[in-house]
Amino acid sequence: MPQRPQVVLSGFGDEAANHKTAAEQFAAFAAMGLQYYSLRFVDVGGGVKNVMKLTKTEITKLRHVEDEYGMNVASIGSPIGKIKLRDVEDGTKNPYVPFDQYLDKEVSRACELAHAFETKLIRGFSFYHPKGSDPREHLAQTADHLGQIAEACHRSDLTFGLEIEANLVGQTGELMAELHRRVNHPALVTVFDAGNIISQGYTPEETFAQYLAMKPSIGWIHIKDYHDAQLVRTAHVDEDKLKHFVPANLGDSGHERILRDFAEVIPQLEEKLTKRGIPGVILDLEPHLKGGGQFGGFSGPDGMGVALRGLCRVLDHVRIEYHLRDFDDVRAERGF
Repeated sequence: MPQRPQVVLSGFGDEAANHKTAAEQFAAFAAMGLQYYSLRFVDVGGGVKNVMKLTKTEITKLRHVEDEYGMNVASIGSPIGKIKLRDVEDGTKNPYVPFDQYLDKEVSRACELAHAFETKLIRGFSFYHPKGSDPREHLAQTADHLGQIAEACHRSDLTFGLEIEANLVGQTGELMAELHRRVNHPALVTVFDAGNIISQGYTPEETFAQYLAMKPSIGWIHIKDYHDAQLVRTAHVDEDKLKHFVPANLGDSGHERILRDFAEVIPQLEEKLTKRGIPGVILDLEPHLKGGGQFGGFSGPDGMGVALRGLCRVLDHVRIEYHLRDFDDVRAERGF
């Protein structure tokens, strides 16, 4: 019998913690059996901060807490690319930063953090085009910016993952595929997220088609889903009004179909990623079961447990292997 493909399970740690403290995040993840997490917001004693704002002292303290709970960072969940592409007033609150300054300061900072937390992956985005404009009109400028980001990551032996999301230039699978084609850099992969597509009002068939468009460029996958029979597609999505996120086994995206198809490319993708120092093909839980918005979401420890079990049901059904902590892991941590 051929060996089943295997993935690495992870999740955004802050989604599991009521107060976003490091101990809360890691205790919840360890209890669920996870050994990897993506770092976005955390409180290590100085209040809740985005990962980009952590001090050297806080980084050192967080690394110690990671060791205490046996946790490893899967990716830096940075907000890189969530700024305006152009300095125009469009009625949104998104900031604009001159790109050269942004590359020198924020992108360099994200690379430093990846090394500090011993991960090879940085998650980011494709910039906000002016509200009301056609994102296709901004592909050239966006690809130029992303190419420079990818090169900066490459020089640091890192990989930049471009996440699909509403209101950005890369808001559909086709646009993401075109950005990846134009950039054409080994340090740039895409991050598929079915929930970020279906919540824009697309049908399951349209969501699957967008997955297929991204499939050759996918580096890892975020797992969230959505169900709202009244959702209507609009040109601009009010992210604060997205209230109907559900586990992967209960949503409208069709995760079973998507992951069954994705299973076919996991072995080749795993080989490609491990050559870049990445532990495997990561499925990163970001379920937003108790709410989500522009810069994050929340599920609580109970919601993350429900989301993980829902994902595992789908993975079992489509015959994709995964590992959760077992007694051998506990024994190893005890030195047996």
